[in-house]
Amino acid sequence: MENLWFQPLVWLDYRLAFIFTVIIPLVLLVWSLVKQSEAIHRLLLIYWRVASLLMISLYLFIPGWTAGYVTSFLARLLIPISLWFWVDLNDEIKDLPASGLKLLTTSWRWAITIYCSFGVIAFIPFLSCTFSTETMASEFCQVWLPPAWRYKELFHANATPGFLGFLGIVGLIIYSLYFLYFLIIRLARQGRSALEQ
Repeated sequence: MENLWFQPLVWLDYRLAFIFTVIIPLVLLVWSLVKQSEAIHRLLLIYWRVASLLMISLYLFIPGWTAGYVTSFLARLLIPISLWFWVDLNDEIKDLPASGLKLLTTSWRWAITIYCSFGVIAFIPFLSCTFSTETMASEFCQVWLPPAWRYKELFHANATPGFLGFLGIVGLIIYSLYFLYFLIIRLARQGRSALEQ
């Protein structure tokens, strides 16, 4: 894998993902609770539900399962959509008085949209890794796995890759059921409104 010119870019992507998809939204979530900003708080709760697909992908990558490529691609596609889809939240955030929280939220929404857009485009060639175990065994596909293995070493040193992959599959099933519920029932009933009815 040392011969792949883009391997450092994969590690950079994981580091950027940690900053843009975990650290900043966590800071924003706490800040929105402290400032009691309901619109930003609701937006971030929606974000965390959608972005959990990234964590599911990480757990699928630990045992080297091909589903991780599809879920990682879909997560990068769904995250920006989830941040801009809601008409009522967009209007509420736009109408908030100027503040550091509003500025950081708006800046982060644009930054993560750009980051995920580049990620979707860059990840398209890796979707071929989902079609066969022979392709999956290539260095080209394996380049996404070492950061997931490093995560396992740090947080799940005593767990087997198969068990962690099983947790990823369970998470994916729950995620898929909720997503189907959203598409079939909630979206039809509420449209682009984030308010629970």
